[in-house]
Amino acid sequence: MPQPIAIADIQRIMRAGVPLTASWGVEVLRAAAGVAVLRLPHAAELLRPGGVISGPALMGLADAAFWCALLSLTEGRDESLTSNLNISFLRRVPPRPILAEARVLKRGRTLAYGEVNIRSEGAEDVLAHVTTTWASSGAASGASLGAGAASQG
Repeated sequence: MPQPIAIADIQRIMRAGVPLTASWGVEVLRAAAGVAVLRLPHAAELLRPGGVISGPALMGLADAAFWCALLSLTEGRDESLTSNLNISFLRRVPPRPILAEARVLKRGRTLAYGEVNIRSEGAEDVLAHVTTTWASSGAASGASLGAGAASQG
């Protein structure tokens, strides 16, 4: 059974593996037992015409959130890669901090499947729903990305 990993360690691994999350100021708020909640602060450079958060920013946040959910199951050691990510934009995403709650629904030997719900901070309405599948990369199984040069995709 995996040992719990500190949120600060998951955030460090995430930012080392996906430096864009550090540039965007993404924070890991919770990560345990295959569930992770990340916060994307409001930033003008993430807006698209019309004053809404851009799709690429939401997809990047969702991808990072699911990776953190996986990291919470693997003591921070995970080298799997995104093989599929499907996002449904349900409502306009206003220019304010955004939360992404990721949940690993099934994790097998070579594939992991899950979902991510994206909401505005302090709101209940789901603004975007993501389903994602990740595949084991087969590289250096058990090595921590926090210490290495690999990045998830």
